Amino acid sequence: MKIKDWDINLKIRLGGETAFNVIFWAFFPFLSIYFANSFGKGWTGILLVLSQALSVFGNLLGGYSADRFGRKRMMVIAALGQAVGYGIFALAASPWLAMPVMSFIGFSFASFCGSLYWPASQAMVADVVDEEHRSSVFAIFYTTANMAVVVGPLLGSLLYKDNPYLVLAAAAVVCVLLALMMSRRLHETLPKQLADRHRAQADTPWYHAIAVQLRDYKIIATDRVFLLFVIAGVLLSQTFMQLDLLFPVFLEETMPLTTIFSYHDWDLQLTGKQLFGLIVSENGLFVAIFTVIVTKWMLIYRDRYVFIGGALFYALGMVMFCQMSTFWGLTIAIAVFTLAELMSAGPQQAFVSRLAPDHIRGQYFAASSLRYTLGRTIAPLSIPISSWIGFTWTFILLAALAVLSAAIYNMMFNQYDKQTALQ
Repeated sequence: MKIKDWDINLKIRLGGETAFNVIFWAFFPFLSIYFANSFGKGWTGILLVLSQALSVFGNLLGGYSADRFGRKRMMVIAALGQAVGYGIFALAASPWLAMPVMSFIGFSFASFCGSLYWPASQAMVADVVDEEHRSSVFAIFYTTANMAVVVGPLLGSLLYKDNPYLVLAAAAVVCVLLALMMSRRLHETLPKQLADRHRAQADTPWYHAIAVQLRDYKIIATDRVFLLFVIAGVLLSQTFMQLDLLFPVFLEETMPLTTIFSYHDWDLQLTGKQLFGLIVSENGLFVAIFTVIVTKWMLIYRDRYVFIGGALFYALGMVMFCQMSTFWGLTIAIAVFTLAELMSAGPQQAFVSRLAPDHIRGQYFAASSLRYTLGRTIAPLSIPISSWIGFTWTFILLAALAVLSAAIYNMMFNQYDKQTALQ
């Protein structure tokens, strides 16, 4: 399905969200450095855990609200909320106020509103795109998001250090413009039958709907294979989620100045913060270039070897990252890290679809997202742990979790093979 054939809603969102993603990635990778400098690594980890827990709640509330109040309305409200949050963050991070606590409050509110936005945006795609074309539409949004990961950190490494409040203010302005554009140009896509059903349940309190969603997770306890899959995923997420948490703090503290190129008396040097922006951009570039290639490559191997191999490559990447002291060494480490990321993405979604009975497939996919929601809540603890045991042992601990996840994947497939043989 070509972009020219898309619904006008998707065309508007593609342009607006791409602009926002570029601005977002210009400051997001550097936030753990900002908070670590403001609160110390111990408090930073605790605060980020609380912030991510709030975002998990926002995601649940966003899914309910998108079905009850409409996709367009929730996306506009969420975008305006993000503008307020980033505006507060910008003011608090400015040299005139310099209030880290208010900065954190603004960031947390913006993150919460972002969690409200995405369920509605994903549902809108399903509303206006036929099932056979959805994969291609999602792929284009995914590609543009990764292009933002390439461009954004490079801009951030140049602009954020000296003018963090200006970058955050730009994010607030982009959110306001996106909200105004969506308010004027988007049309509501909430299916009539779904709207009628929610109007009939208008007296049902919002917390009851969230409780129902939480009860859906009981399927984890009744499917041993799926339970092992989620546990291994939560452990493995502790590695790849460090790209925006532990990595920037590590590079700023251990590599204050690094030479990239040198020629006679001339050399190109980057600070640790600038180096991190370049490393994140490399990760986004590798993902954009090699996603299709690696996905096709993985099709020739059994899922057991893909899952276990991906976990072991994550472990290798973590160990390599803490041992490298040059830009080129870190580039090799991030290439190994990205290979693990690409190996794991597609096959795991396909595996969930094979596990899920047809009548509760949606519940299985919802429950499988616990790998990320729980993982995202726990991952910031790596920052205070690094202050207690040091960076090297923290990376080794994270690598050990990845190896443990590989062992659990092996147990999972042993159990899966037994179940398949009995059917």
